[in-house]
Amino acid sequence: MNVGAGKRFRSPRAILFDLDGTLIDSAPDIAAAVNELLAGRDLPPLSVGQVKAMIGGGVMKLVERAFAASGSPLAGSALEEANRDMAPIYRRHLTGLTRLMPGVRETLTHFHLNGTAMGVVTNKPQLATREILLHFHLTEYLGAIVGGDAVTKLKPAPDALLLALDQLHVEPHEALMVGDSISDVGAARATGMPVALLRGGYTQVPVEELGADLVCDSLLDLPAALQRLQAAA
Repeated sequence: MNVGAGKRFRSPRAILFDLDGTLIDSAPDIAAAVNELLAGRDLPPLSVGQVKAMIGGGVMKLVERAFAASGSPLAGSALEEANRDMAPIYRRHLTGLTRLMPGVRETLTHFHLNGTAMGVVTNKPQLATREILLHFHLTEYLGAIVGGDAVTKLKPAPDALLLALDQLHVEPHEALMVGDSISDVGAARATGMPVALLRGGYTQVPVEELGADLVCDSLLDLPAALQRLQAAA
C-alpha cells in the first residue's frame, strides 16, 4: 500500500469503481473481438498483451489503436465504419473469457454490509457493462451503473462520475474513485474526489507514478488500507 503524502481520508459514503482492469479482467475477450474485426479485413491477429495495452478511452479508440498496430491505420469515415462493424462483434465477446479480478466479490460484500453506496463508471458501452455485471451477479451491490455512451465525454472527463454520484445522492468529497489507470485519476481529480489505484490493471505506466492518493495490490487490500488511513487521520 502506498499513500499520497499529506492526504486525508474520511470513511467514504460511496465508492465508484472502474470496470476493465479493476473489477474484471476482460483483456482476453476484448482481444478476441479485436481479432475477429481484423480478420474480417484480412489483417493479422494481435496478441492479448498488445490489445491489453490499447484498452482505455472507449471502443472507437480501441478500434483506432488496433488498426494502427496492424499497419492499416484508419481515420474519418473509415474508422467510423470499422467502429460500427465492431459493435455486434464486441457484444459477442463480453463474458466468455472474462474473469473477476482478485477480491472483487469479497470487497463489494464488505462495503455493502457496511452501508457504503457503490457504483461502476466505465468507458465501456452501457449495455455491455450491464450484461457483464449481471453475468457475474454484481448488480445487487450497485446503486449506479454508468457506461461511456451514457455521457457526453468519456473519462478522464468527470461526466460519468458526476452522473453516478447524482444517482447515489452523494457529494464528490464524500466519495472515493477506485480504478487502475490515468483516466481514473484524471476523472477523479476533475470531480474533486480522492482516488485509489490497483496494481495489475490496464496501464502501461506504473500506478505509483499516476498521482493517486492510495495504491493497493488488489481490492482485497482496500478495506484495511482505508481503515488505517482513517485511524491515522
